[in-house]
Amino acid sequence: MILRRHSLQAVLLAAGCAPLAALAQFRVEISGVGVTQLPIAVMAFRGDDAAPQKIGAIVLADLERSGQFKSIDPGLANLDESSRPEMRELRQKGADHLVVGSTTRLADGRFDVRFRLWDVVRGQDLGAQSYAVPAGDLRLSAHRIADFIYEKLTGEKGVFSTRIAYVTKSGQGNAQRHSLWIADSDGEGAQSALASPEPIISASWSPNGAQLAYVSFESRKPVVYVHEVANGRRRMLANFRGSNSAPAWSPDGRQIAITLSRDGNSQIYVMDSAGNSEPRRLTQSGGIDTEPVYSPDGKSIYFVSDRGGAPQIYRMPAGGEAAGRAERVTFSGNYNISPAISPDGKRMAFISRVSGDFRLHVMELGGQAALALTETSADERPSFAPNSKLILYATRQGGREALMTSTLDGKIKARLATQGGDIREPQWGK
Repeated sequence: MILRRHSLQAVLLAAGCAPLAALAQFRVEISGVGVTQLPIAVMAFRGDDAAPQKIGAIVLADLERSGQFKSIDPGLANLDESSRPEMRELRQKGADHLVVGSTTRLADGRFDVRFRLWDVVRGQDLGAQSYAVPAGDLRLSAHRIADFIYEKLTGEKGVFSTRIAYVTKSGQGNAQRHSLWIADSDGEGAQSALASPEPIISASWSPNGAQLAYVSFESRKPVVYVHEVANGRRRMLANFRGSNSAPAWSPDGRQIAITLSRDGNSQIYVMDSAGNSEPRRLTQSGGIDTEPVYSPDGKSIYFVSDRGGAPQIYRMPAGGEAAGRAERVTFSGNYNISPAISPDGKRMAFISRVSGDFRLHVMELGGQAALALTETSADERPSFAPNSKLILYATRQGGREALMTSTLDGKIKARLATQGGDIREPQWGK
């Protein structure tokens, strides 16, 4: 099987973006134990020692990070996709499933990656695939393998071959540097999509994953741009008087909700995502309205407003307050910001200030109770995985900045590999 998506490294090189260390070391740290996890043995792929990426290790870490799987040491060796494993011994080890495979360098310099998934309990072959890929796509092939396994065993789509975006700040004073990064879902393979001496904030993926909208201060004021990921081209979307901030795509990609202060205090507007229309104002409050985000069905917009005296999250029709009254959604706590709606429309993640600490929370939409997922003090900007099963966020942990993922119950968290510096503004794309 040939991977149909070009490697991110190849795409960004073609766009003139310089890569980092081409083969970054594997650095995902996982903590916590889930209530129910599938015991799985993932063997080192035959040939991994001679390959630039360790496919078996990447697959295993992907599965563990999901919170759905528990790693079992099979205590076996010299197995690959063509082997018939001894199921009785594996069952005694506690494994329900087994993944075996191989990585072979081809004469043309590409790598042949093969794997097979076994149901150890039933002794059944659950499927096999192969990929012929350049070295730059080895990590992508590992993520695709993990996606196959995840979907086969859980019945839901995997998200390991998706991408994330985030922003870092490094240096001081005139040497300060802000960078927008695009990386694999585990944080590896990061490439710089934009670098600037001025801040970059509020990155937002388009629904098809082809574009990023973000706010840049390079003009010494906040201006919204839309960036083509494949070729690095970008265009200015909003540069009106005052502040232009917090872009959010509609589910069909045709519109972008945005916060503007062109008419006084910050209010929410909507624009054609191609930039062919004047902004249309959606909110009419006397306070500050910001951080809009669409519901997955496109019928509602969630946003933050201090119209009640303190920041809380509200919901209004996508047509704005002229189409229906805005309703308050959060009632616990007196400071709730940064809403993120799960793609399945069932939950909302947000940041709540608790005794001076900013912590990640999640609540079921339609319910009142919110669950705190963290005990850290500087969480920010949650974003759901495309399958709604994990939440990406930025925080400070152990005295250093970190990108983390959390399961919906907060029991399993993973620190992702990232570039150095202050880490901000994560967003999970496709």
